[in-house]
Amino acid sequence: MNHDITDPGLADTGRLRIEWSGRRMSVLATIRDRFRESRPLEGRTIGACMHVTAETANLVLALRDAGASVSLCASNPLSTQDDVAAALVAEGIPVFARRGEDSTTFYEHINAVLDTEPEVVFDDGADMVTVLHTERASQPVIGGLEETTTGVIRLRAMASDGVLRFPVVAVNDSDTKHLFDNRHGTGQSSLDGLMRAANILFAGKTVVVVGFGDCGTGVAQRAAGLGADVVVVEVDPVRAVAAAMEGHRVMTMVDAAAVGDVFVTATGNIHVIRDEHFAVMKTDAILSNAGHFDVEIDLVALNALASEIRRLRDNLDEYLMPDGRRILVAAEGRLVNLGAAEGHPADVMDMSFSDQALAAEWLFANSGQLANEVHILPKELDHEVARLKLESIGGGLEQLTPEQVKYLASWGQGT
Repeated sequence: MNHDITDPGLADTGRLRIEWSGRRMSVLATIRDRFRESRPLEGRTIGACMHVTAETANLVLALRDAGASVSLCASNPLSTQDDVAAALVAEGIPVFARRGEDSTTFYEHINAVLDTEPEVVFDDGADMVTVLHTERASQPVIGGLEETTTGVIRLRAMASDGVLRFPVVAVNDSDTKHLFDNRHGTGQSSLDGLMRAANILFAGKTVVVVGFGDCGTGVAQRAAGLGADVVVVEVDPVRAVAAAMEGHRVMTMVDAAAVGDVFVTATGNIHVIRDEHFAVMKTDAILSNAGHFDVEIDLVALNALASEIRRLRDNLDEYLMPDGRRILVAAEGRLVNLGAAEGHPADVMDMSFSDQALAAEWLFANSGQLANEVHILPKELDHEVARLKLESIGGGLEQLTPEQVKYLASWGQGT
């Protein structure tokens, strides 16, 4: 079997990590049991470019049990858990991922997965889909699935330009994904990454959250819950008002830069923290990114400004400014929750990856019937995941009475 991983000897440790995550992914386990019996993906080929974590491993194994041949590469150079990669290879899954791999290796690994000629691709950031539209534009593909907001933005741009050559399901836009994974997952795991990288106390700190979408909302909520004074930077007036009504201060980036102790970007955009902001920051300000790509903080400009750069701790670099101030960057400006921690807890990834599993089944079942556009997972599948999750945590779902159903469908009864 062709693969490229750091150390096959880590497989036993990886198996334990996968087992532990699997215990907290009960919805995916239910789907996997059905897949194992019905084999809906028998003979199908899937290529995945995703964070190589224990949670992803449980998804990959569910797809394998559904009958698919699956190969996997990393969607971020710092997110790979090398022991998980080793455990998957021991299970017969071709994995091409090494934590800390450089850009050249990153794209070599994407091409290695594409060499398996997958019919459907799973993407997290649209890097694999981009390669399929550039250097491998002639390679046939039935469709794709996209896990994250940044990737969906890129895919919608491709669809708008009329260049998207196969249908893609925006799994990120399923309610059971973005309302929970983005908010509760990113909120908790980003702060976890910062605490591991810098060992800081959030109580009493001014935390600047750049972007108040689902991810930024979650970061702001968790930071405030830990006693931080939260400042939000937004370009959308509605989101800015929402942040203010949550009790957060709302400022321009240059004003926030002067008061922040800790910064977390979550915008999906480029250079939201840049040279004019570095110029007014406090010494020992900590910068981090919770967006998919490492472009939200202008690290090229920061490198040019710094007179010295050194690694203070694992996943924490110090940039010495000419005036003596120190600016700290966590996880090299990459996803702080995966670069400096373990990513989202399995409990929330349970829903996201259940969406992925059902989306794959739906996409194959509807092959040839979908336009080359960005599609949303059908609501009934989204609701199935939510219902199963609610059951797994001991909740009960109320049912409408026939009278209520009739009332909601009528218009004749007024005040």
